[in-house]
Amino acid sequence: MILTNTPSNTTSTGTARHAPAATDVLVHIDNFKLPPGWSSPVDAAMLSRQCCEHLEDGRILYFDGIPFEFPGEDLQFLLSQRQSGSRLHKNVSFRPRQDVLRGAAGDPADVQRLKTVMRRYSQHVTSFIRHLLMPYTEHFQLDYASFRPEQEEGRDLPVHKRNDLLHFDAFPTRPMHGRRILRCFTNVNPTEGRIWNTTDGFSTLAGKFAADAGLAGFAAHGSPRSNPLVRALKKAFGMKAVDHSAYDRFMLRFHDYLKENTDFQQSCPKTRIEYAPGSTWLCYTDSVPHAVLSGQYALEQTFIIPLQALVAPEKSPLRVLEKLAGMPLTAQSA
Repeated sequence: MILTNTPSNTTSTGTARHAPAATDVLVHIDNFKLPPGWSSPVDAAMLSRQCCEHLEDGRILYFDGIPFEFPGEDLQFLLSQRQSGSRLHKNVSFRPRQDVLRGAAGDPADVQRLKTVMRRYSQHVTSFIRHLLMPYTEHFQLDYASFRPEQEEGRDLPVHKRNDLLHFDAFPTRPMHGRRILRCFTNVNPTEGRIWNTTDGFSTLAGKFAADAGLAGFAAHGSPRSNPLVRALKKAFGMKAVDHSAYDRFMLRFHDYLKENTDFQQSCPKTRIEYAPGSTWLCYTDSVPHAVLSGQYALEQTFIIPLQALVAPEKSPLRVLEKLAGMPLTAQSA
């Protein structure tokens, strides 16, 4: 793993602004792998809680290898695949709860094989998370998995869809209502690293930019509770019954605002991280700003973590924003 900091930027007053130190961002885990799990079982509960604390503090957990089962034949199959080329999909996605694969095209046998590989990957990562992050075990929700076979560098995408611009994650069709977005990534490229940039964490960037991004307006609009009759009518007519809280609406705006903010993208202090071939890492992508500069062949599994499962819910983006706004941003908080 190669970690470097870009040179510090200088503000108009001449004060040096340094990128977060790489050692402050990444936590190297070298005493866990399934099976059996933690190398010191007697300390498993304590170590698991510490991992949750690191994640909620905005750090990235890093593993030199793949700390869960991953058959070699599955890896070779993934490396032989290419995405369909459709602009509708940045990656191939698998929805484990529905057992549905999206974004794949080609020979039906290969598509079925890819679905099997993605299902197995999702199952193994889920077992990994259950053992690594035990405080979350009873509460987390399994979300989508994805395979990213395209080279990230130089992709021609609209601004809001670009991965190479620093951003926080927010899902347009899956409102969080304050729940957290935890993602596990694996660089399955056998020879090339996957390059990220990161910068100051969520509380710092929200403190600087949330007002300009319109937080007060989103908060004032409120988060009305969903009307069961309206939801039923939408479903009857084939419409998506999606209820966005003030928090969700702001997070979607904040995602776009940061990508649109050329001055921020160019001048903010940056930490460059190279995830080595065959490595694995986890972070809350709703609080760790990230930009994918280059890399090909990566797998990812998303988990949704409710506030009641967190060891430090006051550090969540929802609580940070509510403190800035001075009012609740979800119906549940009201």
